[in-house]
Amino acid sequence: MYRYVIKRFLDILLSLLAILLLSLPMLIICLAIKIDDPGPVIFKQKRFGKGKTFFWLYKFRSMKVNTPDTPTHLLKNPEQYISRVGGFLRKTSLDELPQLFNILSGKMSVVGPRPALWNQDDLIAERDKYGANDLRPGLTGWAQINGRDELEIAVKARLDGDYTTVIRKGRFRGVWMDIRCVLGTVFTVLRSDGVVEGGTGAMEDKEEHKKDAVLK
Repeated sequence: MYRYVIKRFLDILLSLLAILLLSLPMLIICLAIKIDDPGPVIFKQKRFGKGKTFFWLYKFRSMKVNTPDTPTHLLKNPEQYISRVGGFLRKTSLDELPQLFNILSGKMSVVGPRPALWNQDDLIAERDKYGANDLRPGLTGWAQINGRDELEIAVKARLDGDYTTVIRKGRFRGVWMDIRCVLGTVFTVLRSDGVVEGGTGAMEDKEEHKKDAVLK
């Protein structure tokens, strides 16, 4: 009941309220993007949705108009392509706000596994092991508050699987899990935890650097 009806009702309600309340800040962001780097305000990207079907995910454009049409994690030195306003938007996760319209349209949920990029076959394959591809992707999720960009693909998929298991088990556990994810996201965004430009797996890299430092 929660997974199929209540969760969708809450997605519609919360996304509508957020769009109304944040309409002025989003307008200001649009103007700031235009002034900083003239070009489209909205960036759209092909992502995997529920049932491994593709949809267009929307973000505020945070990269310069001359940026190569390549996923950020495949760019060499991605920081050089990020605009001044874009750097702030990415650090504060404000660039994700247009996804409220993805939620309203039913392509996404407030909470769920983050939608995989069109070329992330490895992540999709890992999520298949846990049934995580059967859920609507989320604006935030369990993996997002437990490492975000720093997580290795296998770890991220396992966390998405943990979330999927809880959502499938019942209403009260599902509600509590979603509340934990939303509250955790607030603190994660305020601290800019797990934001890494240029790829995933930074958490493992940090551990390797620590080991190297000890050995030296």
